[in-house]
Amino acid sequence: MIQRLIQLPKKHSFFLFGPRQTGKSTLLKTLFSEQQTMYYDLLKSEEYLRLSAHPQLFREEVLARPASKSRVIIDEIQRVPLLLNEVHWLMEQPRAPVFLLTGSSARKLKRGHANLLGGRALTMQLFPLVQAELTDLFSLHKALEVGTLPKIYLEPERDVANALLQAYVDTYLKEEIQLEAQVRNLNPFIQFLTLAAHENGNSIHFSNISRETGVSYQTVKSYYQILEDTLLGFFLLSYKRALRKRLNQHPKFYFFDRGIVRALTKTLTVPLEPKTDAFGRAFEHFMILEIMRTIQYEKLDYRMSYYRTEHGAEVDLILETPRGGIKAIEIKSTDSVQGVHLSGLRSFATIAPHAELCCASLAPHRRKIGNIDILPWQDVLEWIKR
Repeated sequence: MIQRLIQLPKKHSFFLFGPRQTGKSTLLKTLFSEQQTMYYDLLKSEEYLRLSAHPQLFREEVLARPASKSRVIIDEIQRVPLLLNEVHWLMEQPRAPVFLLTGSSARKLKRGHANLLGGRALTMQLFPLVQAELTDLFSLHKALEVGTLPKIYLEPERDVANALLQAYVDTYLKEEIQLEAQVRNLNPFIQFLTLAAHENGNSIHFSNISRETGVSYQTVKSYYQILEDTLLGFFLLSYKRALRKRLNQHPKFYFFDRGIVRALTKTLTVPLEPKTDAFGRAFEHFMILEIMRTIQYEKLDYRMSYYRTEHGAEVDLILETPRGGIKAIEIKSTDSVQGVHLSGLRSFATIAPHAELCCASLAPHRRKIGNIDILPWQDVLEWIKR
């Protein structure tokens, strides 16, 4: 059994959001015993139809529950948002249970003005597996090629893992996102997904993607917003001292999993060879994801951005701490970092002289070049916490 890093409250209600197959249901079933928990799975057609037609049945069943049932799990709560009104009412009653509410998207809840319980429930997020959870099972090359969605990463047969990734893209990213976001014309959206995957980690030029897909600039922005709202990726803004100026720069967008990018770009059967551009881009994406997930799980409350000048100097990741500290991280898929790899960090140091500078690499041991820490990539995940 893999020990997940997320720390879920035991005595407080919460929403647990995350894309499909990140392990939300498995985690809750592992942590909370069946003897103490009522469980509603809204992915089951009969449960969905029963409670969407008569949501009051949920209230009546919870009120009539045995005294031993101190928790209630509702899986995929966004499928029947009306149940949140019942949850809210039940929370105000004596002997109220703890409610554990999972979902693969908060978008439908927000769009439908669903009752989000007015701060009575915490909001948590579960990601695909990270290296610290996999421990001895971890393989960097495997994580780069198939990602770390639990079912897919732990599948021993590579052909099966590839098929599972392709099915995920074909069913979830295309059909279910279309339904979730009410995308009327699927073909431009599918074309957009492919282009977005090819542009993963690059500065986004919405007008270029608009021309490629034949949809408007605003539609492209709305497609990206759908991906962000459904937790399938996130924007990384350009670093500027004034927040307002960041919003006017070209952002980057990263999908939530490496394997999904490979499936969308139809490169699942193409081996990733070290010391190639494709390997370097994959390693950068992997590190951005690992750092983002570490920040979230550790509740570090850092602001993430990237740095790029008009002359082309770039740093992959800038972290701003709540106390005003700055950590700049360059990511290089080499085991022999040289001074030429560090020009972006040196450029950033001229505008942020007190920033801590680091290069995440495949080097087996740490060292320093001037004021820049050259670290094995695993050590960077500890370096950001200090």
